[in-house]
Amino acid sequence: MIWLKIISKFIKAFRSGETPRQIALGFCLGFLLALMPFWTIQAILIFVLLILLNINLAAGTVAFLLATIFFLPHLLDPVFHSLGYFILSGIPALQNFWEWFYNTPAGSLSRFNNTVVLGSFIGGFTLTIPVYFGITKLVVAYRSGLEERIKKLKIVQVITGSKVYKMYMKIRDIGGE
Repeated sequence: MIWLKIISKFIKAFRSGETPRQIALGFCLGFLLALMPFWTIQAILIFVLLILLNINLAAGTVAFLLATIFFLPHLLDPVFHSLGYFILSGIPALQNFWEWFYNTPAGSLSRFNNTVVLGSFIGGFTLTIPVYFGITKLVVAYRSGLEERIKKLKIVQVITGSKVYKMYMKIRDIGGE
């Protein structure tokens, strides 16, 4: 039921006083975190930003879960490997930079010598740009009338009329939500 609570908070965020940018940025950081191997310094910093910044944590959690559920990181690994390999060894002008960078403490903690780690970092940031603008537009559209059209959909009416949903709402209300 915890995942229902997270999704519920994400949907509430669409109607809340948070700006579309706050929701989109939370979604993007969660999405980016899902695409990268976690135990690197940059992934830990993104995780800390997700918690500390005034953005929607539920949106970040939903993005992380969606990307993970649909195996997006695993599907994109070959692309990230190719991108990382190209950046590390395909551009001769950067060879000295990578050698210097990896000999610094931050460089070794970043694990950028791994093609997938570097490729997922660069590729992830590149992919978050259209995701940011897409989520921002989605929140604006949802707030300006899409919500009413979604509530009229037959599938939504079936779900909200089901016994499981009503039981969940009863349990949620007891919990003080």
